[in-house]
Amino acid sequence: MNIEKIIDIKNIKLTTARKVILEILISSNKPLSYEDIKNELSMDKATFYRNITKFEEENIINSFESNDKKRYFEIQKTKHSHFICTNCSQIECIHEKLNFDLKNYQVDNIIIKGLCPKCLKNI
Repeated sequence: MNIEKIIDIKNIKLTTARKVILEILISSNKPLSYEDIKNELSMDKATFYRNITKFEEENIINSFESNDKKRYFEIQKTKHSHFICTNCSQIECIHEKLNFDLKNYQVDNIIIKGLCPKCLKNI
């Protein structure tokens, strides 16, 4: 995924902060919170969230809140759901198509909560 192309298509200015944030999110295979990546950033929290808000407005990234009350972010590649373990708070991307339909609604994302296989074994 080419960062310059993403920014150009959305017609927004490419800044160093935006490039760094996108590089981190593109290289990850799972959603990340600010706390997950703050040590890799050379910007303050306000700058991070200002850019994240812009990316969300431009549909470059998706975000959701987890059990730990943190907001998680990921590059919008394909629409998919997420599984959040209610015991260990592990987040997994679910790429299987889930048959879920609400009449007169468009469903873009489903958050499923329950026990992951690791926690289920420990019961």
